[in-house]
Amino acid sequence: AVNADAFVEFRVLGKGGFGEVCACQRRATGKMYANKRLNKKRLKKRKGYEAALVEKRILARVHSRFIVSLACAFQTKTDLCLVMTIMNGGDLRY
Repeated sequence: AVNADAFVEFRVLGKGGFGEVCACQRRATGKMYANKRLNKKRLKKRKGYEAALVEKRILARVHSRFIVSLACAFQTKTDLCLVMTIMNGGDLRY
């Protein structure tokens, strides 16, 4: 089982309506990831739970050079966390 203690967080990479994305490193392997933390209160208030679950399912199935893939997912008391592969640039526009 993976939880928040398995990762060391670094800086914020971006912010959105439901939370933020931070760079993090897995303690066991040292590999870098992007951790998308979705605030549960914001999800409930804006009725975004279904969208978060759909996003998780899509990221888990997609394996592409241009789209990040889901490494793992877990939840804390306040957040839903989607840990994804990290890409330089981060956005197809750039």
